[in-house]
Amino acid sequence: MVKALCIFVVMYVLLLMFPKYRHLTALVTAALFMVLQIVKPLDALRAINLNVILMLMGTMMIVKLFIDSGMSARMSERLLKRVPNVQWAVVVLSLFAGIISAFVDNVATVLMVAPVGLAAARKIGTNPISVIISIAVSSNLQGAATLVGDTTSILLGSYANLSFNDFFWFQGRPGICWAVELGALLTIPVILFLFRKEQGKVEAEVTTEVKDHVPTALLVSLVVLLIVASQFEQKPELTNGLICMSLGILGTLCETFRQKKETVIRDVLASVDYETLLLLCGLFMVIEGITRAGVIDAIANAFVKAGGSSLFLMYTLIVFVSVLVSAFVDNIPYVAAMLPVVNGIAAAMGVSPYLFDFGLLIGATLGGNITPVGASANIAGIGILRREGYEPTTKDFLRIGVPFTLTAVIAGYLLIWVIWS
Repeated sequence: MVKALCIFVVMYVLLLMFPKYRHLTALVTAALFMVLQIVKPLDALRAINLNVILMLMGTMMIVKLFIDSGMSARMSERLLKRVPNVQWAVVVLSLFAGIISAFVDNVATVLMVAPVGLAAARKIGTNPISVIISIAVSSNLQGAATLVGDTTSILLGSYANLSFNDFFWFQGRPGICWAVELGALLTIPVILFLFRKEQGKVEAEVTTEVKDHVPTALLVSLVVLLIVASQFEQKPELTNGLICMSLGILGTLCETFRQKKETVIRDVLASVDYETLLLLCGLFMVIEGITRAGVIDAIANAFVKAGGSSLFLMYTLIVFVSVLVSAFVDNIPYVAAMLPVVNGIAAAMGVSPYLFDFGLLIGATLGGNITPVGASANIAGIGILRREGYEPTTKDFLRIGVPFTLTAVIAGYLLIWVIWS
C-alpha cells in the first residue's frame, strides 16, 4: 500500500508541475502500476469507463459545430441588446454563460461568450478583464448543475449511477442542480456590487448570421435523449456515450454534406480534447490500482478519524477541503480520486453516500473559481485576454473569484445539508 500511495502522490505533484503533460503523467503512472503488479493489466483496462469517454468526445464534437454555426454569438448579441448598462450586461453575460455551461463544456462556454464580452467592453470603453473573469467563473459554477455540464458531473453520474433526471430530482428529493442554481442566483447581487460603478450604456446590434441550425437542434436533441434514456433503469452501460457520439457523428456528416468539404471532418476531430480523454483513461487505471492496494480505504479511515462520528463535521470537511484543494489542483483528477474515498467514508459511517457525493461536487467544482489556475475555464479566459493585449493580475481574479466562490459554495453547502443530511 505504501508503494502505491507514494507513486500516487508523486503523480499528483507532477500533474501540478507539468500541466501540459498531465495526460502523459497519468498514463505513465498507470503503466508503472501494471509493471509493479499493483494492478493487473486486464483489470486496469477494464477500469476505463468508456461511457464517460464517449460522452465527452461526442459532446465536444457537437459544441465545435455549435460554435461554428454562429448561434452562440447571435444569442449573446440579442441578450446584450436588452440591457440598460454595463453593470447589467455583465450580469446577463455571466448568467448566459452559466446556462450554456449547464449543458456544454465550461471551456467551450468561455470560448463562445468571451468574444461577445470583449466586443461589448470595447464599445463602451471599459476594461474587459473583469468582464471575462466573471464569464469564466460563472461557467465553472453551473457546470455541476446537470449530468453533461462538466467532466466532474459526468464522473459523479457514472460512479454513482445517476441519470440525467437524478441531478434535478432524486429519491423523492431535489437533486444537486437546485443547490447550484441557488448559488448562481445569489451571485447576482455580488456581480451588481462589484460592477456598481459601471453605469455606461451598451449599444449592441444583432449582426451575426446563423450559418446552420442543425448543430443547435443536435444540442437540444442531446439533452432530450439523455432525459429519455434516464427513464429506463435497465439499459446498456454505454447508452449515454453512444447517444452523444451518434449525434456528434451525425452533425459532422451533415456539416460535411452542407459545405461539401472533407476538411469539416478533420476540423471537428481536431477540436476534440484528446489530452483530457487520455488523462481520464490514465486516472481510471491509477484509481483502480490504489483501490486494490488499499489506499482508498486508508484515506477514508483518516477522514473518519478527523471527523469522528459527526455527520455534519465530516460533510463540512469534505466540502471545504475540496474547495481548498481544487483552488490549486485541477478538479478532474481530484474528483476522480475522491469519489471512492467519500463513498468509503459513507460506508464506514453507515450512511448513504449521496450527501458526501454532492458535497464533493459542490466544493470541487466551485473551489476552482478562487484562483486563476483552479479551473480550465479560468485559464482559457485569461488566455483570451492575454492574446488581446490585456494582462490580468492575480488580484484582478481574486477580487471577483473569492466573493463569488464563497457565496455560491456556502449556499450550495447549506441547501445540500438541509435536503440530504
